[in-house]
Amino acid sequence: MVSGLVHGNELCGAWALKELLEAGVRPEHGVLTLAFCNLEAFDRFDANDHDASRFVDEDMNRQWMPDRIELGNTRERRRVAALKPFVERADWLLDLHSMHEPGLPLSLAGMHERNLKLARQMRSPEYVVVDAGHEDGVRMRDFGRFGLADFHQPRAHSLLVECGFHGDWVSLEVARDQCFRFLVQAGSLSEPSAHRWMPGWKQSDAPQQWALHVTSPVVARSEHFSFAQLFEGLELVPLAGTVIGFNDGEPVTTPYDNCVLVMPSTRQARSGVTVVRFARREKLD
Repeated sequence: MVSGLVHGNELCGAWALKELLEAGVRPEHGVLTLAFCNLEAFDRFDANDHDASRFVDEDMNRQWMPDRIELGNTRERRRVAALKPFVERADWLLDLHSMHEPGLPLSLAGMHERNLKLARQMRSPEYVVVDAGHEDGVRMRDFGRFGLADFHQPRAHSLLVECGFHGDWVSLEVARDQCFRFLVQAGSLSEPSAHRWMPGWKQSDAPQQWALHVTSPVVARSEHFSFAQLFEGLELVPLAGTVIGFNDGEPVTTPYDNCVLVMPSTRQARSGVTVVRFARREKLD
């Protein structure tokens, strides 16, 4: 399964899926599901106010929890319930997103070694985030057996890829590249077949890949969170105790030397929302 539009303003994934449909791609092995997820939010899309169409009632990518799905009291939760059978049937899941702020693409592998291995096998993008998700709910890529430990579910693979900034054409190029690589790794297509179906989609391999092991999130107490300076993401802060922001006036400091800042953004800041994550960097083979 390859999904896009979990957030209605993140168009690169949906555009790549549209092109896969137009090309008539058919898997050589297994079944391929292409999912356009939050269509109600996308219907509200306005290029001059793209944040307004991120969701209708609440963030769809925090609702993948049985109690919330069963409750079904928002449009996003009802849509999650409709998508749930397809996600449950999938053995491989690629969820395509884009970012609030300009930045390099990131592959979010979750906490399981099988997904970190998949990200290495894909050889792109350069940075792979190893994280447990968000305090305010469960992502699709962690739902059900995708969230189970390697011992219990060794064959369920899932990646969430942040392809770049909303609306940047480079984000579409990354989305295409990730589709190509993912379908080959999943065994849906051989590499020669993928080149025939998706000519020009595969980009150069990353010269080096880095795992960013998230150690803790910074969660906003309110919409008044602010950063101490402009951060674009992936900054390596050399000294522990460096003030990087203020959470309702209280200084937020780096917890250790050589701390990487992952996806800093106050664009969606409000109580309970992650505004940046702290990570340790590890070079991958």
